Amino acid sequence: MHEDGFIGRIEWAVAGRALPGQQVSGDRGLVLDTGGGTVLFAVLDGLGHGAAAADAADRAARVLSENRAEPLDVLMVLCHRAMADTRGAAVSLALFDEGDRVRWLGVGNVESQVLTAGPAGLKVHATVLLTAGIVGYRLPANLQPQSVAVRPGDLLLMSTDGIVTESATRIDLSKSTADITAEMLTRHAKDTDDALVLAARHRGAGGAAG
Repeated sequence: MHEDGFIGRIEWAVAGRALPGQQVSGDRGLVLDTGGGTVLFAVLDGLGHGAAAADAADRAARVLSENRAEPLDVLMVLCHRAMADTRGAAVSLALFDEGDRVRWLGVGNVESQVLTAGPAGLKVHATVLLTAGIVGYRLPANLQPQSVAVRPGDLLLMSTDGIVTESATRIDLSKSTADITAEMLTRHAKDTDDALVLAARHRGAGGAAG
């Protein structure tokens, strides 16, 4: 699965695949325009793999699509309720605006990072603080979204645990998000799990492709 596009000046791409030998993946990547120049990015990793994991992730995806304008902590609670009779999922949410910040919240092991180019090369500017738990089964009592400053050109990278994330600092930021996600999936997906990676960045004034 490969998808990419622009919402305003925010460039995004998602690449994913099922565990080799399986027909469906329990990993989902969502890109939702919330209006007002903000985009909600979500990566969902249904527990395990196969149809039961996909069902859990699909329920959360529907809730997010229908309630995209709600605050991140409210969205997490809604996902938790919707997946109460499923295996549950790891969920990371990131609200990316066309200004200078990302707000994010993660429960479980879906990693989210902001990568930035520095004098010594690419570095991790910020990493979401993940809270232990399983959305749909055991939700932490205190959900505290974080906020991190970003600059045009910084890359938001979100990935399930089927991706080896140590590879992130070797990304070529000059490439499109579509190329970045496709290469990460090809080169760094584990053979033992579903895998999905999402990338997004604000391209700056005039950055969107026509």
